[in-house]
Amino acid sequence: MKLQDDFFNILRIIQKGKARNQREIAQASGLSLGKINHCLNELKKKGLVKLENFKNNKNKSVYLYLLTPQGLKTKIKLTVNFMKRKSKEYDELKKELHKDKNI
Repeated sequence: MKLQDDFFNILRIIQKGKARNQREIAQASGLSLGKINHCLNELKKKGLVKLENFKNNKNKSVYLYLLTPQGLKTKIKLTVNFMKRKSKEYDELKKELHKDKNI
């Protein structure tokens, strides 16, 4: 899986609000915790994701990952690219199946 696909999956998970921490993002994405940490650091450097901690929470290590406006734009662009790539793969498989049927 390419790094762009990893970024895409992480941005989707964050936007859905399904994961509250890196461990949950790792479980939802199927990626290792180390890979999630690396990707999140890269996404933060690019300004696509920001961290917000809960000031009223006694556990100060609890953070919320949020998409920035630039992160949302990037996620949309990655979604379009993902869909184009999958559509192309589908068309190629369809041609291959059709060819096999005619043999």
